[in-house]
Amino acid sequence: MRNSRTRLAARLAGFVAIALLMAGCGSSRYQYNWNIVIDSVIRPDRLILVGVWTTLWVSVVSQLIGVILGVFGALGRLSKLRLVRGLAGFYVWFFRGTPLLVQISFIYFGLGVTGIYNWPDLGLFGLTIGGAIQAGIVALGVNEGAYMTEIVRAGILAVDPGQMEAAKSLGMTYRKAMRRIVLPQAARVIVPPLGNEFNNMLKTTSLLVIISVPELYVTFSRKNASGPTVFHPFELFIAAAIWYLLLTSIWGLIQAQIERRLARGTNAAADDGPGMRGRILGASWLGGGRR
Repeated sequence: MRNSRTRLAARLAGFVAIALLMAGCGSSRYQYNWNIVIDSVIRPDRLILVGVWTTLWVSVVSQLIGVILGVFGALGRLSKLRLVRGLAGFYVWFFRGTPLLVQISFIYFGLGVTGIYNWPDLGLFGLTIGGAIQAGIVALGVNEGAYMTEIVRAGILAVDPGQMEAAKSLGMTYRKAMRRIVLPQAARVIVPPLGNEFNNMLKTTSLLVIISVPELYVTFSRKNASGPTVFHPFELFIAAAIWYLLLTSIWGLIQAQIERRLARGTNAAADDGPGMRGRILGASWLGGGRR
């Protein structure tokens, strides 16, 4: 009886959803131009290529900063000194508990307007890196470091404590044992969520629109605002979505190979985990076993 009522409620909900969807759909005079999608993906212009490149290198640098901060944050969380543990805990609490968009705005606009740091352009290897890009990288990296802190800490705690004791018995210092013994073993636990974090970083760069960093989303927004493709948001943002899917799918393949290599010689190598398709699509039932 209960199952039949549940099915009836589900059907009614479905009918209501379809009715609302049909009510919202009306005749449209919008002129679709599918060549915009094709040209943006198959024959991208310089603006799109610059946007893709900016998204890639900003993501890589921000993730590297996040990993470095995550290692130090994890060591701080595991420190025997209460002050160090408190500072690391506050860092994680603050940057995980506030929106990234607020952090970006504070770091760029807040520090700039108060004169604490004005984010001047930086010359590096003959290239000029704008202040907005610098602020965006710092904001993304510091935010990511808070999440990586917990990931790295979980990886360290997953290593048998006897490994550290054995290293110390051989005369290794804590720092040397952590660098040569514990962290390499913890990498097997750290890499899968680290890969997922980088996948998310590729998309999170779109939040830098608030400070006008010319990454992928900003590029397509500007093309929608002016030029021959003005006011074609349907086609332009389909093309933007395809570019993001390409970037995350390529990274999914790379991540699957990295995880497989790290799993060699361990019990995890024999497990029937998600294959490449499962890694890319985010569902193990789509990917089947490892290939």
